[in-house]
Amino acid sequence: MKHRNAFRKLGRTSSHRWALLRNLVSELVRHERIETTVPKAKELRRVADNMVQLGKEGTLHALRQAAAVVHGDEILHKLFHQLAMRYKTRAGGYTRIVPTRIRQGDAAPMAYIEFVDRPEELRIARPAVEPPPPRDPLPPWLKSRYAQHWAPQKQLKVADVNEGSLGNSV
Repeated sequence: MKHRNAFRKLGRTSSHRWALLRNLVSELVRHERIETTVPKAKELRRVADNMVQLGKEGTLHALRQAAAVVHGDEILHKLFHQLAMRYKTRAGGYTRIVPTRIRQGDAAPMAYIEFVDRPEELRIARPAVEPPPPRDPLPPWLKSRYAQHWAPQKQLKVADVNEGSLGNSV
């Protein structure tokens, strides 16, 4: 069971793991693309998306929360000005993980993690998909699969349709 196992431990203590993620998110904001192992990239995605969300929020409280994670004032400035403006209309998914190679020394799977919608990105972001038009709601007696199975909708026969049209015209 995977109950209460929310994060990857990455073979480190909690303080070492948090220091690693802080360093990785600071370098990701600085360079906008870094290469790391796949498990580290998946954990970094959570922190980096949260930092961009704080940058979009733009309040003093959000600035102080982000300053507690990233290193350096130039990183904070880039986060709260450049990246916040770039992603102001995007609702989430600010990073992309692209698998690259197997590392020579220990056969660890490597991947690039990068911000989307930036110049020189590895893979072009897909355009936004428009939602389908809304459908009319079903009556409550047709919503249940059980009701549809045992009481299928009646089909009008051709004879019934003809008789109905004759009765209405007279």
